[in-house]
Amino acid sequence: MASSFILSTCTLNGSVLAPKASKTNAESVCNHLNGSFKLTYRSLSISASADTPHSSAFPNRKAFDWKQGNLPLRSAVKCRALNVETQPLFSLGSKFQLEDVIEAQQFDRDTLSAIFDVALEMEKIEKNSTGSNLLQGYLMATLFYEPSTRTRLSFESAMKRLGGEVLTTENAREFSSAAKGETLEDTIRTVEGYTDIIVMRHFESGAARRAAATANIPVINAGDGPGQHPTQALLDVYTIQREIGKLDGIKVGLVGDLAYGRTVRSLAYLLAKYKDVKVYFVSPEVVKMKDDIKDYLTSKEVEWEESADLMEVASKCDVVYQTRIQRERFGERIDLYEEARGKYIVDQNVMDVMQKHAVVMHPLPRLDEITVEVDADPRAAYFRQAKNGLYIRMALLKLLLLGW
Repeated sequence: MASSFILSTCTLNGSVLAPKASKTNAESVCNHLNGSFKLTYRSLSISASADTPHSSAFPNRKAFDWKQGNLPLRSAVKCRALNVETQPLFSLGSKFQLEDVIEAQQFDRDTLSAIFDVALEMEKIEKNSTGSNLLQGYLMATLFYEPSTRTRLSFESAMKRLGGEVLTTENAREFSSAAKGETLEDTIRTVEGYTDIIVMRHFESGAARRAAATANIPVINAGDGPGQHPTQALLDVYTIQREIGKLDGIKVGLVGDLAYGRTVRSLAYLLAKYKDVKVYFVSPEVVKMKDDIKDYLTSKEVEWEESADLMEVASKCDVVYQTRIQRERFGERIDLYEEARGKYIVDQNVMDVMQKHAVVMHPLPRLDEITVEVDADPRAAYFRQAKNGLYIRMALLKLLLLGW
């Protein structure tokens, strides 16, 4: 049901300029800029006041620009209070707030909740044998410079289940023009001419950001080296909500390769959006969580603790998130890899100390860090987790290409 609140609006030459109000956030911006007037809009949470004639708050200028260029001011801009009826933050048919999906920090909890609602709708579509033509006529390119099974196939399945088509290269590092020395930027400029959206995995941290800065179509980061894997983090949080029933007040144990594991880094950023969360880091010394994530959690007042005792942590947590020790991140230091591998394994002994409602998650693939006997336990959520990736990626494709 709509509600109303006081919004500071602007009058220019007798005309009222009032953006649509959002339930959680709305504001108009009145600025004198070298004799010009510009109005920008973004839906965030703020309070507007008629006492502040030239203030504002919609930081994302891409979301709404009242006019490009300059508008001469023949009279002073006047602001007055106006009762505005609020509309839902994510109204049907409106544009998605993001142009690209590059890192987990892009999402706030309102956006996450709304994406999860869309994912639930996508689950209904997936279960309908007739499928959907929602994205008919759209093409998606999957540009993968590193090996992948779940991420690439789930994106391709997501696109096809919504009626779209796929252009794919499975090993672009060896079997694309990159092998000839072509720059990433040139590859992106070329590929965007063939497709409507690019899903890219790359071996270099920061590559997705470079691709997004180059492309004029949406880019989704499907993993950039040891950097981030935002869509994995989205499906992880979605899975936790589905399995545990809540996201506030949970305890999560992150286990394994925390130094190079892009999935746990991205997940940590998203967990910081929720209240009363505690994170435990359990890892071999050589792959401990890096300080940037610890400092970020501290800045967001998220409690975290390092522990060497997996059994103790497992007994306290709602989620035990196990990861693989990644040999490919060690280069020639195979000795360090062997030192780290096999130190922390989720087996039946760990399951025995876990709470009845708790779950074990893993981004997959696994080696020997979760024993096969655990698979039969209903608390083993990792294959359900992988399936949830389909729904989240269907939702993102729909939102980036069509909007809400």
